[in-house]
Amino acid sequence: MGHAQSSSPQVILMGLDSAGKTTLLAQLLTGQVMETSPTIGFNVGTLNLDKKTSLTVWDVGGQKSMRDNWSYYLDDCQALVFVVDSSDPARLPEAQKVLKKVLSEKKLEGVPLMVLANKNDLPNAMNIQQISTQLFLPQYEDRRWEIQACSGLKGLGLQQAFTSINKLIRHNRHLI
Repeated sequence: MGHAQSSSPQVILMGLDSAGKTTLLAQLLTGQVMETSPTIGFNVGTLNLDKKTSLTVWDVGGQKSMRDNWSYYLDDCQALVFVVDSSDPARLPEAQKVLKKVLSEKKLEGVPLMVLANKNDLPNAMNIQQISTQLFLPQYEDRRWEIQACSGLKGLGLQQAFTSINKLIRHNRHLI
């Protein structure tokens, strides 16, 4: 059974530190840009997509020292949102390894993945095709995945991305 929780699906926001997860969540929940500092532990908020639909979004700290604790947050996770900084190609290999490790967790078997290519508004940002290739996304044939470009600072693409995440979750529920 697990622990009793509200009926809104649990979505986990992960990614390397400085990918912009907390800014993105703050923008989604409040529509404002907030000064953020590295997340120790997690932030959690409920995102109301419309009158009937809400998602509980957990933003988990991405610093190296925190990553060992990630698996504790994966119970009841119904979609994984992996945030990458599109303007930082040097860290994509690290992001790829971290994503691969997380997706190998038993608890995430078959859980849909949404990759958010954040900071897409920056002039040197890579496109989603390049990011998808670098993260080896096409090799994840055991789950549904999508990648979308967004900007946490400007709030661009976030609503669409989370609407898609909700569709992925609903689709997945029908398969079970």
